[in-house]
Amino acid sequence: MSAHINIALRGEKVLNMRAHAVDDPSDPMIKQLAKDMLIAMKTHGGVGIAAPQIRVSKRLLIIHSQPNERYPQAPDMDPLIMVNPEIISFSECFDSMWEGCLSLPGLRGLVPRQTGVSVRYNDLSGKEAEVCLQGFPARIFQHEFDHLEGILFPLRVTECSDIYSESEYKRRVLGS
Repeated sequence: MSAHINIALRGEKVLNMRAHAVDDPSDPMIKQLAKDMLIAMKTHGGVGIAAPQIRVSKRLLIIHSQPNERYPQAPDMDPLIMVNPEIISFSECFDSMWEGCLSLPGLRGLVPRQTGVSVRYNDLSGKEAEVCLQGFPARIFQHEFDHLEGILFPLRVTECSDIYSESEYKRRVLGS
């Protein structure tokens, strides 16, 4: 892929499909895909990304919470690359928070999600791992996992009136 990678936008078929499993997580093509995803995520100001967002129907996602213009209060964590992630369990507690999406530029929605999630996945060497995520990283995971299932965040919003343009979000929610 090129150094500048465009993000798939709402309406593109790949975003509405369940992504295919990765046969060999250690395949050099999967490692290159992860590199391309990291570049795209950083270029576009994301804190997570899923392979379908760069038009590749594979079960690969990255969580990389870090403060940025779109999420200034995000906690800082190293990138976590997950191949073929599976949800083991969710916490019983829910929290609602405003989310955006690289594939839906200019929109924010108030999305309820579980505050914690336990996940089993493979790393890029093929080794199986498990992680328990809490708070914002758990939210990022659930958002990106939804992409692997062909679900975009507006389907998770409880009330249609809780979807704002970015400018209205800044005015109403952030007070700027």
